Amino acid sequence: MKYSTAIVVAAASVANAGFCEDAFQEFGNFFCPNAVKQIKYGNLDIAGKYRAVANMDNSGTCTFEDKDYSGPIAPFNEDLTMHFRGPVSVKSVAVYLPNGDKKRDVPKPHSKRHGHQHLHKKHHEHVHGEEKRADIVSAVIDGVLQTWENNYFGPSTATGESTATATAATPAITPAAESDKSSSKPADSAKTSTSADYVPVGDYGRVAYYNAKDQVADGLVFLGNKGDSALSGTWDTVWGNSLSYVNEDGTSCAASPTILKDGLLDDATEIVIASDKECNGDCGTVRPGSVAYKGFEGSDKVFLAEFQMPMSGKQGFNADMPAYWLLNGAIPRTGQYSKCSCWQGDNPTPQEGGCGEADIIEVLHSGDTKAKSTFHFAQSTGDSHYFDRPVDKPMKVAVVFQASSSTASIKVLDDGFDFSTSLTSDQVEDLVNDEKDVNLFSLMSFS
Repeated sequence: MKYSTAIVVAAASVANAGFCEDAFQEFGNFFCPNAVKQIKYGNLDIAGKYRAVANMDNSGTCTFEDKDYSGPIAPFNEDLTMHFRGPVSVKSVAVYLPNGDKKRDVPKPHSKRHGHQHLHKKHHEHVHGEEKRADIVSAVIDGVLQTWENNYFGPSTATGESTATATAATPAITPAAESDKSSSKPADSAKTSTSADYVPVGDYGRVAYYNAKDQVADGLVFLGNKGDSALSGTWDTVWGNSLSYVNEDGTSCAASPTILKDGLLDDATEIVIASDKECNGDCGTVRPGSVAYKGFEGSDKVFLAEFQMPMSGKQGFNADMPAYWLLNGAIPRTGQYSKCSCWQGDNPTPQEGGCGEADIIEVLHSGDTKAKSTFHFAQSTGDSHYFDRPVDKPMKVAVVFQASSSTASIKVLDDGFDFSTSLTSDQVEDLVNDEKDVNLFSLMSFS
């Protein structure tokens, strides 16, 4: 998530310069001499608090309140949304959550369902103007598969349960996801459901899945900061564009959910991937009029993604600087590029109380082939080791949050790793276990 303020990046770079003795500085960022295949962040179990949005309205009023967090993985145990910025070609995505103790209801074979759990589009269909959706659901039962942008930047913040005026964002499943015209905030911060209906055979069930080639989108929606009150979401001169559905290439607002096509997102395009669970007064404060969906919640969760980040050769703000990152879902639901969000609240920086951003693979300079990872919140830290940017072919990456070890792990996977309908606990453990080649492994710690 790129911000015009370079303070956060610069501070993290200086702080991390010593994690390898022979780090070198390049364009204001420190790098160790060689790329790695895994960066593991330990000790993610430090109690804290952040400034959550208490209320938001269309006049530019934004008030904040303290929200405490504690326990393993917090605050990243809260719902997270996935974000990609071009140039990037997203090939596949899968999200896994533990099965839990309760069985979930599964639709009967061939039953039609309202919503967008499972979307398909054939490769040979050429859709112009009309968006195609299919009410088809798949579930594994007894081991058998049954088939059923830069935004407007507006008004500033004050303190306490304070008022903040906007600096905002610019830039796709049903209009029912839009919130009503007043902000939505329950009396208490509600726990959100993030699991799709499934009966997986492993210990972790796949709750969301996207395959670009097959044009399948199951348990997730594609969104962007493209709000247009005539289509989805909203726009005003105070906060700019809200979240909205996006068209199949992610470049503009859409009226209903679409499937991201198999292609390249350009440098100026960002997409958001959330679960297909609509907010219904249980997501905390939501910008009035915005499309609002929950992210993926839990102290144990696995994000798998396959993507390619080719060179574009472009220059300028954010040009040829692809990125993949995770955000606390509350951030885009109020304003991803607005001062009315919990990214830093009414604090000067996230280090003084932010709700959480995890940069997984981020290129920090136009045309660079080195990609870093950084966590932004009260315990902000990042690694001077880097991942090779996947320029010439797709790369598969696993992000695992594991409560038992209080660990967040980012790991490059073998090309043959299968994004199957479920993962066993042993498979998840393998994703977290240290890379065998010590020269390709880096261990960090929050403190």
